[in-house]
Amino acid sequence: MEKQETRVYGLQFGLLCLSSFLFFASFNMIIPELPDYLTSLGGEDYKGLIISLFTLTAGLSRPFSGQLADKIGRIPVMVVGGAVCIVCGFLYPITGSVAAFLLLRFVHGFSTGFTPTGTAAYVADIIPVNRRGEATGLLGLCGSLGMAAGPALGGTIANHFSLDTMFYTSSVAAFLSVAVVVRMKETVHEKQHFRMGLLRISRSELFEPRVIAPSVVLFFTVFSFGTILTVIPDFSEFLGIKNKGLFFMSFTLSSLAIRFVAGRVSDKYGRVKVLRVSTFVLMLAMVAVGFSSNLTELMLAGVLFGIGQGMNSPTVFAWTIDLSHEAHRGRAMATMYIAMEAGIGIGALSSGWLYNNNSENFRLVFWTGAAVVFISLLYLLFFVKIPSRKY
Repeated sequence: MEKQETRVYGLQFGLLCLSSFLFFASFNMIIPELPDYLTSLGGEDYKGLIISLFTLTAGLSRPFSGQLADKIGRIPVMVVGGAVCIVCGFLYPITGSVAAFLLLRFVHGFSTGFTPTGTAAYVADIIPVNRRGEATGLLGLCGSLGMAAGPALGGTIANHFSLDTMFYTSSVAAFLSVAVVVRMKETVHEKQHFRMGLLRISRSELFEPRVIAPSVVLFFTVFSFGTILTVIPDFSEFLGIKNKGLFFMSFTLSSLAIRFVAGRVSDKYGRVKVLRVSTFVLMLAMVAVGFSSNLTELMLAGVLFGIGQGMNSPTVFAWTIDLSHEAHRGRAMATMYIAMEAGIGIGALSSGWLYNNNSENFRLVFWTGAAVVFISLLYLLFFVKIPSRKY
């Protein structure tokens, strides 16, 4: 793939950032309201499945989306993910049972199994190697803006209008994300037409061994994110916070301030050094969440969590791209995302089990998340060598 050496951030990159903002806003705006929605259907014991089923499908679809991104192109893969969000947003209001709701969450996960894989591979195609950390930081910043705006907007719509209106709005945001990218220039020059044979994945194509190290780091760090997504809505209600999207807004907004800087720092000083710092910050953030007893303390813990996530995400993404082979970049990004979905899903499932709708277990849940992040820090300190080159 040709790199745009003279003009790093052109129209294509700008459109990709806009689409990412809309896509992440789409499926994140419904997350804070889903636990109560599932409870209204009689499924309060299945809250851990809200996120874990979503991430399970995303993880299962990654090898296929990675292969398709390399074969038929990045843009079709992005469009498929957005289309899933469009359809699911219109189906949530008609789910009348716990089983139907959980099945829909399972299907909805295909969205993040496809769109981010195509997006990440597209960025790797158009950005020079010495600007990857910076570029992924900018792209992540736009995604984080969507993650911040989505829950706050969704909570506002649900409170002032209805849950159904919130679901329909998520579909509209997804439609706009597809409209932005569908006419963009494809970066795969020798693309193939889709055929069913492309969905056959050999054992060697399931993952990219070159990117095992960043995938391991990501798995253990995003465990805490699965915990946050699952338990924070109930924890916010326990603390008397009416808008359950406020914590999500606090940590995503704080990540915005650090993402761009972290990406540039990792370009200059190296991925591993930055990840050691970000992982330590994440661990402290989870401990702080467990100690929170009011809105102010929870928001401050959210800021710390956002700083850790904001440093971690673009650095892991850039490190994965650094280690990947150009011909298998889609597969490499899919491998990284499989690790991410597995970490989030297991974190969500285990935290839901530990919490068990008992407010006395909140600290246990959050501090377990901190302990898992600590495993990632140990891996970075003792099992990953700092490479001789910076990126």
